[in-house]
Amino acid sequence: MGHLELIPKKDVSSFRKMAIGTWQTAYDPTVYGTMRIRMDKSLAYIERFREVHGVRLTVTHLVAKAVAEGLKRCPDANAILRFNKIYLRKQITLSVLVVQADQGDGKVDLTAARIEDADQKTLKTLAAEMQDTIDKVRNRKDLALEKGKGTIGLIPFMWMNMFLKLLGFLMYTLNIDLSFLGMPKDAFGGVTITNVGSLGLDIAYVPLVPYTNTPIFIAPGAVLDMPVVEDGKVIAGKVMSLNASFDHRFIDGFHAGVLAKTVKEMMENPFEKFDPV
Repeated sequence: MGHLELIPKKDVSSFRKMAIGTWQTAYDPTVYGTMRIRMDKSLAYIERFREVHGVRLTVTHLVAKAVAEGLKRCPDANAILRFNKIYLRKQITLSVLVVQADQGDGKVDLTAARIEDADQKTLKTLAAEMQDTIDKVRNRKDLALEKGKGTIGLIPFMWMNMFLKLLGFLMYTLNIDLSFLGMPKDAFGGVTITNVGSLGLDIAYVPLVPYTNTPIFIAPGAVLDMPVVEDGKVIAGKVMSLNASFDHRFIDGFHAGVLAKTVKEMMENPFEKFDPV
């Protein structure tokens, strides 16, 4: 079995072929975008969900579930490039960046907690599984992840660029499963989410990371009190900026539009779109 389960995409437009040929690396074709979302209902939903289910639901969980639904509606965005050819992922796998702060004063590490088949899980299951995964990562009980970080720790700084390029080439371009060497299988998934709002930031854009072959990075910002128009009147409302970076070689405005519409629709109507409470 390969590193990923993939299906070759056969119907590729001429524009898509030109885009793939124009940019050779994932750090050239990045497109950035921000969408503002009304969060009044989402915040009320989170509070009610916690009361009913006893699960510590957060904005990140809502965003993750909404993005997973967006990829389900737009499978062409759930893809990677191999030898300049688009391959669609069979599974919708997401990752959430997690801070590890147990290495001493002033030392922190950043790693990823992954969720498989995020589109098939209820919000309650996704939140519980994500928390369990995050706890394992933060407590260094994810053995595969720790083994991989140990391997990387052995690489001298002067060889790190070459090592990461080789790693990405073997795991994604050649699709070789390197779990036997301690490299976690598809550690970052098709979308990576990092909540910059927890840092007090409203807008921030995350750079694409070439060796991960992850084409979409989502960064929810802080929820702010802002004036909004409702029924023709200006009132105070809760608003969040959802920031995205994506690989324009095979994700364009159409795909981004489907994802944005889905996320906005679900986040602004949570009582109808997410788990019943």
